[in-house]
Amino acid sequence: MGDIRLTRVEQGQTKIRNVPIAVTPEGFWCCPTPVGFQKSLKPQNPLNKLKPSSPPPKPSSQKKAVSESQRKTVPSPSRLAVSDAQQCNDDPERPPTSTSVPAQRAPKKVAIEFGEPGTFDMKLLLLGKQGFCVKLSVHRDVLIEKSSFFADKLSEQSSLSCLQVDDCEDVEIYVETVGLMYCKEMKQQLMKQSVSRILRILKVAEFLGFSSCIQSCLEYLEAVPWNGKEEEEKVIATVLRLQGEGIGVNPVLKRVSPDISNAPKDTLSHIVELVLKSNEERGRREMKSIVLKLLRENNSLPSSSGSADLCNDMINKSCRRCMDSLLCLFNQVAEPGFSDNKEPVVKHIALEADNLSWLLEILVDKQAAEDFALMWANQQELAALHGKLPIVFRYHVSCISGRLYVGIGRGEVLPSKNTRQFLLQTWLQPLINDYNWLQHGCGSFDRKLVEEGIGRTILTLPLEDQQSILLSWVGSFLKTGDGCPNLQRAFEVWWRRTFIRPYVEGQTINVMPDT
Repeated sequence: MGDIRLTRVEQGQTKIRNVPIAVTPEGFWCCPTPVGFQKSLKPQNPLNKLKPSSPPPKPSSQKKAVSESQRKTVPSPSRLAVSDAQQCNDDPERPPTSTSVPAQRAPKKVAIEFGEPGTFDMKLLLLGKQGFCVKLSVHRDVLIEKSSFFADKLSEQSSLSCLQVDDCEDVEIYVETVGLMYCKEMKQQLMKQSVSRILRILKVAEFLGFSSCIQSCLEYLEAVPWNGKEEEEKVIATVLRLQGEGIGVNPVLKRVSPDISNAPKDTLSHIVELVLKSNEERGRREMKSIVLKLLRENNSLPSSSGSADLCNDMINKSCRRCMDSLLCLFNQVAEPGFSDNKEPVVKHIALEADNLSWLLEILVDKQAAEDFALMWANQQELAALHGKLPIVFRYHVSCISGRLYVGIGRGEVLPSKNTRQFLLQTWLQPLINDYNWLQHGCGSFDRKLVEEGIGRTILTLPLEDQQSILLSWVGSFLKTGDGCPNLQRAFEVWWRRTFIRPYVEGQTINVMPDT
């Protein structure tokens, strides 16, 4: 690092400090380091700061709102004023100080010379919004070559020796961006910066029309990791703005957007199939949890509604394959000669039942489990084989029926009346047969939740169907006791509906028969 000789701005003003300047291998003076530049902008003697006798008048809320709206509508980070050499040597124009208020401390000033010492041929004056004033000694041919903005301004007045940029939002980044015009190896210079700082440089480079800097910043953003969701959103917002102006940003956008339109659907189908076919318990459990969580996040996005039907169709096809596989395994076990090598078949049945439970959970979250309920209600052949198999082979299947009853009881699944009837007629008795084993041999089985779901599902049916199912339950409950679901609450509701309510209301409700 070296020190740059600074010019004296005017007698009586704040003393200008030397700013550390980095020397590039090509021999050019480069922009100051961020730390050194910030140090140069600190007050020289903060203890001698004068305190005003009265606070300055606060701007009205109306003026503040106007200034904020103007700042949003004007994307440029500064305002350009053309000045002559005398104005650059003198102080920039500032509003006169009121006589009623003591004089404030003079603005902080810094002078920086770029290129080989003593060879500059024009000055660039940067006026910050916080009283910073930076005078850059630069080269006309460098500005014209690197910046289309400066090229246009200087072509209008070829004899111009000074440019003044008013209201710079980011003086430090302005200086660094101008310094990058003198760097041959810009990539090495940008590698030292953070993503947030590169975005600031990119904003100024875009305003100045510094195309090589824009390209280098985009190459940096394409290669460097982004830290967190907030930073990623800032990068994408900046890149999309540049894309709207016709700047090539596809390499950066490819990180978050695929080229093929149907890639998300195909990729999701592939991931689901990988999980369904996995036999490794821990990895399978972790991936099921991750995919379910991410799909829940997708369900909360309004943009996901368009592709929801395609995703549901893909999941329903996987459900059919799992049900067909279960039926094949049940047929295999039900054969008279089946006796050897039972353990692999038991594991395979448990795996397919677990797959169906996971797919059902996905459909419930997507509020699209009605087709699954219909498919499961129509598995009469599977239910008939259920009673022929030893309980160790079959009890996992009853967990699927229990989850469907819970979903209907909570209002998460809304199948038709016929589907609800078929579900109870087909799968309630198999579940009752496995109930004792489920309570003691299945750790994830929640007895109270399932009993409440079964009862509420029964109570959604017509009163005659409620009576038929509950009277059948009474017979099973009197025989097995705790080995049968406790549906007493549903039984009480049915009893009141049948024997008490018609007499209390004193009127008969006439229901037209279904056509």
